[in-house]
This record gives sequence, structure tokens and C-alpha cells, in this order.
Amino acid sequence: MHDDRSLVEARLKRVLDERVRPAVYPESVPLEVAVWHAPGEPVPVAEGLAAEPGPIEVGARWGAPWGTSWFRVTGTVPEAWAGRTVEAILDLGFDENMPGFQCEGLVYRPDGTPVKGLNPRNQWVRVGAPAEGGEQVRLHIEAASNPVILDYHPFLPTQLGDKETAGSDPQYTLARMDLAVFDETVWQLVIDLEVLGELMAELPVESARRWEILRAVDKALDAIDLQDVNGSAAHARSRLTGVLATPAAPSAHRISAVGHAHIDSAWLWPLRETVRKVARTTSNMTALLDDEPEFVFAMSQAQQWAWVRDHRPEVWARVKKAVADGRFVPAGGMWVESDTNMPGSEAMARQFVHGKRFFLDEFGIENDEAWLPDTFGFAAGLPQIIKAAGSTYLLTQKISWSQTNKFPHHTFQWEGIDGTRIFTHFPPVDTYNCSMKGSEIAHAARNFKDKGVARHSLAPTGWGDGGGGTTREMVAKAARMRDLEGSATVTWETPREFFEKAAAEYPEPPVWVGELYLELHRATLTSQARTKQGNRRSEHLLREAELWAATAAVRTGFPYPYEDLDRIWKTVLLHQFHDILPGSSIAWVHREARRTYERVAEELTGIVEAAQRALAGEGDTPLVFNAAPHARAGVPAGGAGVPAGQERTALSPRPGGGHVLDNGLLRVEVDARGLVVSAYDIEADRETVAPGRAANLLQLHPDFPNMWDAWDVDEFYRNTVTDLTDADEVVPDGDGVRIVRTFGSSRVTQLLSLAPGERRLVVDTEVDWHETEKFLKLAFPLDVHAERYASETQFGHFHRPTHTNTSWEAAKFEACNHRFVHLEEPGWGVALVNDSTYGHDVTRTVRTDGDGGTTTTVRVSLLRAPRFPDPETDQGVHRFRHALVPGAGIGDAVREGWRINLPERPLTGAGEVAPLVTCDQDAVVVTAVKLADDGSGDVVVRFHEAFGGRARATLTAGFEVTDVAVTDLLERPLADVPAPRAEDGRIALRLRPFELMTLRLRRA
Repeated sequence: MHDDRSLVEARLKRVLDERVRPAVYPESVPLEVAVWHAPGEPVPVAEGLAAEPGPIEVGARWGAPWGTSWFRVTGTVPEAWAGRTVEAILDLGFDENMPGFQCEGLVYRPDGTPVKGLNPRNQWVRVGAPAEGGEQVRLHIEAASNPVILDYHPFLPTQLGDKETAGSDPQYTLARMDLAVFDETVWQLVIDLEVLGELMAELPVESARRWEILRAVDKALDAIDLQDVNGSAAHARSRLTGVLATPAAPSAHRISAVGHAHIDSAWLWPLRETVRKVARTTSNMTALLDDEPEFVFAMSQAQQWAWVRDHRPEVWARVKKAVADGRFVPAGGMWVESDTNMPGSEAMARQFVHGKRFFLDEFGIENDEAWLPDTFGFAAGLPQIIKAAGSTYLLTQKISWSQTNKFPHHTFQWEGIDGTRIFTHFPPVDTYNCSMKGSEIAHAARNFKDKGVARHSLAPTGWGDGGGGTTREMVAKAARMRDLEGSATVTWETPREFFEKAAAEYPEPPVWVGELYLELHRATLTSQARTKQGNRRSEHLLREAELWAATAAVRTGFPYPYEDLDRIWKTVLLHQFHDILPGSSIAWVHREARRTYERVAEELTGIVEAAQRALAGEGDTPLVFNAAPHARAGVPAGGAGVPAGQERTALSPRPGGGHVLDNGLLRVEVDARGLVVSAYDIEADRETVAPGRAANLLQLHPDFPNMWDAWDVDEFYRNTVTDLTDADEVVPDGDGVRIVRTFGSSRVTQLLSLAPGERRLVVDTEVDWHETEKFLKLAFPLDVHAERYASETQFGHFHRPTHTNTSWEAAKFEACNHRFVHLEEPGWGVALVNDSTYGHDVTRTVRTDGDGGTTTTVRVSLLRAPRFPDPETDQGVHRFRHALVPGAGIGDAVREGWRINLPERPLTGAGEVAPLVTCDQDAVVVTAVKLADDGSGDVVVRFHEAFGGRARATLTAGFEVTDVAVTDLLERPLADVPAPRAEDGRIALRLRPFELMTLRLRRA
């Protein structure tokens, strides 16, 4: 037989595009359209419906950036259409290639009842099936003219990312407003031909199945009368029945389709617009659930559910009914799909606490899975947090974006720093916006790495980011692929159903130990420094507020601010979303975030001060409150007292220029350039700075990644570096040394000081930053030979290599730490701690001149200046604090990391304040002391082993304890964990390395 494959495939494409798809709506009449443009921010629905609109024609421009326009469309169903299916086609000016990234709409009936969302791939509204002739149609559209930020030429700087700079030019052209007859037979023919054509293209050319489909499609095309597609569609479909009915092979890959609409809680739009995106999408999905009995939809992010509940009660009622029916499924059990690298220990725990509790309170549903398809890598401390929250599974997609190494598994056990393992799945479909294309389904089956031992994978299906979620076309395609030869099988299932099947068929999956590092988007550890500082400071203020409020409540009857703390926690958790905290959102988002963090700081500081005043009482004794988990200067952890006096640091001139700082423990030489050329540990008789090198060295790199400006830093940035060694001033300032440098359009002022009685060189850096597409680093070359170093992560630390033996190690050229990094030779180490930075790099070289020793350089990432999506990223004044701690063991690194983030608070009062809870072992770090969320008055204490070894400790309560329970993160007693006994308030503990534990102490 002659090979006519290309001829038939080209025929299929043209007939579909030019004849069959247009025939889905064979007849149409225009609707009358009027519009009212809201003058400012979005208005309540009732106000939009009541506004008096003015006339507008199809073809007219509309919609200022970030504006809201209320369209009213009216018309009459022609008498000749009686008994037929009629739909309104409402095209606001969509580009079908940009679902979720341009204008969107929500359709209402005149009484305010939401109908469904309008999006580029979902422009229809059902009017009648069957329709009545003469029926009056009246619909209202709340249309958002969100500007296109990420255009066909991506990453171009734009002022459209903030309503304050976006201007008022109309963004869209009204395209189509019609009533039309919907021919379902033709629509079904379209789906038949699309499914078979897409499947055919994925099969091997030599496959008999491919040719069988080709012949059937050819015959179906022969049956189509191109001048009467509607009259011949049924006949054409009949010629496809056989190939669509052939069942899949028994060994076919099995896909669990989960309806999905990945909506970033903020990104290329502000938070307020996400509230509306969620309302549009949930309206769409509840309508689709009514129409499609097998369809299942899952939505994560409790914050988004709360927005629907609080802002769109009419939509919420439909959502609640669908949840009760078991088909609209709460997923993930987190407040938002947060970043997991940068949130601190307690914040990461509270993501699950507040997320799971929301779904339990609203629906009585507990999530088994963490659902994080788009998060930029996963910290090694996360598995035990997932487990401690009562969950057992993790789903993500983003690791498939890694540039260098292909991850070796799709289903596996992920082991965290404490040994906890979580059953994890990466959908091999490699997208969280699956549209049921044949290419996607075939890719999932081919790509699945666990063939031969497992056969199930998951496909999150639907347009995300306000694109409307799953469409009726996707559901129809899935129905045809339920059991179709040549294809993977597709079944709609909930996440829990998928995970239960996957775990049952794969009882001994492979194990991956340590972080799930994304080899991409590394610059998100640095972009938008103020947002990151706001997060870090909010986390520590929340710790203080809970600690002192709980202590004051137990000791003095101080009213514990349950509702305020709950609300503030949710605000901070929201801003840990994976495009806010990482700094990858538009200017509007970060401008609002800065103001929000200021309000959070003011409110939390008020709670702290009120509680401390209640505890201190009246008096003139100078007290210091210590919120850190370790004693300092004689003041106990979690208590207040009079700090011990310490000698001052000596400051003297340095021969050859510069200054010497000496406190008896550490002697630091600052040369005439303002660089640290020596940091000598006097007790250990050991130099910290590598020979011939200088620390406190600011380094400037060009920073123009190939893509994703705010997200990425590409390795070639290192090829060019400018050492900022010229100083305008190097002068004494009190007990320290002040250094001023200028470069480009920017200015840096630093203060170097030695803490009295401590081996700690404090580096305070103020940068007035006005560079563009530059990367600023602060370098500390250390005389330390270490093959690995420790970075703090949630509830412990994680080791990374300092070498680049393999491509996996080389790819980690920028990594995350929390409060410290630590390098160590046996018996002696160095810590570098910080108050608000996350990104860093560590490199090693062997010295060829001199002693042949190893120089290990730690560089903290201070600032970047990408121009997309915020063209003014990080412009202005920033302040950072770092401390170099020579002679530090891992315990010192932990202690100094807390110290720099929780400064003492002075207050005069009646006398010392004893801690509410004490622990006699520094390795056991208390991360939270609070009252139980249920208002019972029980005291909740959370702690972990922080040094990486086994620990025995005694926890002592400063109040009478009648009962002790070990609980999960939601403060529910664990039935399978024996409770430790409390004798006179003393509780004996034994902890494994990095083990996390929560105790609930009932008060007498």
C-alpha cells in the first residue's frame, strides 16, 4: 500500500480547522452589549449589577490595566431555535494561548447568582438545552482587564506590574458577543478526531494501530460533507466507532486524572485579583461537576478556600455542596502552596496547622497529602513536618524543570534529615496544567521511570492561574481514553485514591535522601530582599509574641490574644507563597507586602510589649528579656533578668593602616581597605581567614540570566567579578570600625564590631542600592579544610558538599540556609550567621603558593537587580546583619543563629521573670511556647534535637502540670506514642537526631 500518511494527517488538520470546528456553532445572532467601568478598585457584586451601563460595540477597545468593567448582554432566542441547544459566546478579546494571563470574567444572572467564569479556553455560557423560542437572555459579566505581563517576548521590563505605574490605555478589544446554536454532534466529532489524531501522532510509524486509526480517520473525513458538516457529522462519527472502542493493552500505563486549576496566590497579579480568580474558577468547576458525573476536581491552599467563603458566599454555597458530594476535594492541607526552602521551622509547621485545621473545621476532612506542584525545591527538613502534621504523601511537579540532572524516580520514598520517609510522586506528565492532549498522555507513559514495578501516575488536569480549570473538552477526551488501545488509560480520581493505589502497588519504592534541590530558580533565595526580611522578622516576632503572651497568661492572667495571633500567622503564611517570598511577583505584590510586614511588626511588637510589661511589674530594676532558646549573659532562655557585665572591646591602630579589634577571645585586623585580613581565635591559637585573602569582601557580578530574570541566576555569572576594595572611609566608630564604599550608583556603609566576651565579629551592612542587573555578594575566605558544610533548615541542618565531583554537586552553585552555615575540621569550626539572608555559595580551592592548604570561601548573597517582573527590584536602602563566629561547633552555630535574630529587649521592672519552660540541654531547642489553639489554657511546647545527635534532656515547667501528652502539630494527642511522665513539673526526654516533638501540658 502506498504511504499516504502525511496526506491524510494534513487533510485532518485542515478539515478540523476550517470546517468542523466552525460548524460547532452553525448559527448565531448578536447580543446587545452595554458596559460600566468601575472607577477604582473592584466593587461588590450588587453595586456592579445595579450600575447603569453605557453602549459599547464589538470591536471597541476596553479595560484600563487592572480595571474592572461590568458588561450587560441582552438578547432573544430566535423562534426558529426552539428545542435546540443554545449558548452565549462571550469573547472579551481573549488570546486562547494565554489562559490565566490576561482578561477574565465571571458571569452572573440578574439576581446575582454566579454562572461560570470566562477564560480564553472557556467562552461559552449555556442558555438552554433545549431552548425556548423567544426566551429573553440577560447576563452580566464582571470583567477584569488584567494586563499581559508575560508576553510572547517574555521577560521584557514593564510598568504594567503596578496600578500606580500602569497607565490607563485600554488593553483589550471586545471580540464576540453572540447567541449561537450549539451542535453537540459536531462537537463530539471534533473530540473524536482530536483524540485519534493526537494518539496517532504519538504511535510508532510502523505500528499497526497507527495505520488502523489513519484509515478510520480517512473514512470519517470522506463521510463529511464539507458544505453540510452538521448534517453529515453523525455519519462521520459512526466510521470512528470501531477504533474508539478497541480496549487498551493490559500493560498500559494508568493515569489518575485529577481536575485541577493551579492558581498562584499572587504572581503577575496582586492578591486582590487572586480572590476573584478563585471565584471564577470555582464557579466554573462546580458547573462542570453538575454536567459531568465522573469528573473530580481538587483544590489546594486553604487561604483560597477562605477567600471564596469570605468574599463570594454565593459561590461558597455551591462549593460546599460539591464537597459534600465528594467530588470537589480539598487538597494539600496547607494554608498556601508555600516556598519550602526559606520558611522557618515554626512557619513551615504552621502552614500545615492552619491549612489542615481549616479543612477539618469547614468540612471534617483531613488531607493525607501535601500538594506542592510548583514550589521551587524542597528542604530536607520537610518530611518530618509532613508526618508530624498527620499526612503521609507528597506530590510535586517542579523538579522536572531542573536544567542539569534528570531526577531518577517518579514514585519514591523521600527521607528527611531525621530519617522520616514520605511516599512521594512526581507526575511524569511533566505539567500541572495537563489538557488531555495525546502528546501529554503519551509523554507520561513514556517518561514514567518506574516501569516494571509500578504503573500508576497522576495528571493534574486543567488550565491554571485563572485560566478556568478543567474544561468540558478535557473531560470528553479523558472519557475516550478511559480504555483505548495505544493510549494510557485515564480515570478521574481523587488524590487520596491515586496515592492509595500507587502505594499499594509499590510497597518498596526507591529512597531519595536529603533535599529535593531544584536546579533552576536559584535567585529566588535573594530577589526582593525587603520581602525576605519582612518574613524573617515576622517569624521571630511571632515566636516572641506567643512566648511572652503565654508566660504572662499563666503567671498574671494576661489575656492571651488567640484571634490576633491566628490572624497574623495566616497573614505571614500567605506571604510565604512560592511567588511572594521568593521575590518573583510584580511590583504591586511586593509594595503591598512591605506595608503588610510593617503592620505585622507594629501589632506583634505591641503584644510583646504588653505581655512583658505585665510580667515585669512595676519597679526600676533594669531587666533584659531573652526570647532565644539559650541563656545569654546570665539571663535564662524564655525569661528576664539582669545581664552580667562584660568588658569592652579594645580598639587600636593597625601597623600599616587600619584597625585592630580585640576582646580577649578574638583579635580581628581590619586593613586600610576595610577588609578583614585576620580573625584570630586566641584560645585555639588559630587563624580564621585564609592566608593572603581578605574577608568582609563585597563582590559585584553581572546578572543577566538567559530566562526568568527574578527567578534565575545562571552559573556563568561567576565568570566576571569586581572586588569592591576601594574605601571612602575606614574610621573608628565607638568600639567598632566604620567602612564606607561607593560603586556605580550605590553606597555601602558597614560597621564591624566585636561583641564583648564572645567570639563573634558582627558585620552590619547598609546598602543604598541603585544598580541594575547586578548581583552583590559578601565573601569570607576561610582557612578550613572541609568536604562538606552545614546549612540550617527546618528543625535541624543539612550537609552539602563543598566540592563538585558530580554534576549533581556542581548544580548546587547557589543554595539556601536559614540562620547559619557552618564549616568544621575535627575540633575547630567556623559559623557565619545572618539576620535575614538565605542565598549563599560555598567553594573550595587548594592554595598553590605557601602552605598548600585549603581555602573554603563562604559568600552570602545580599542583593540583585532584575528588571522582570518588577523593573525596580530592590532599589533603595537595605540593612543586613551577619556575624562570623570562629571556633564554633555546630552548637555554637545554632546558638548564634538564634541570638542574631532575637535581640534582647530591655525593660525596667520589679525583678527577674522565671521562664515558663526550661530545658537543661542546649542540643534540644525549643521553637515554640504557646497556649493551645483550642482555648483550653494548656501550654504547648515544641522542640527538636538541633545538633544532629541523640539527646537526653529534662524539660521543666514553671507551673503545676497535671498531664502530659505527645501531640501532632495540630496539638492532638498521638495514640501510639507513650506520654512522658511529669514529676514536679520535670519531664525526661530522649530524642533521636533532629527529632521533632510537641508536648501538651495540662495546667492544674
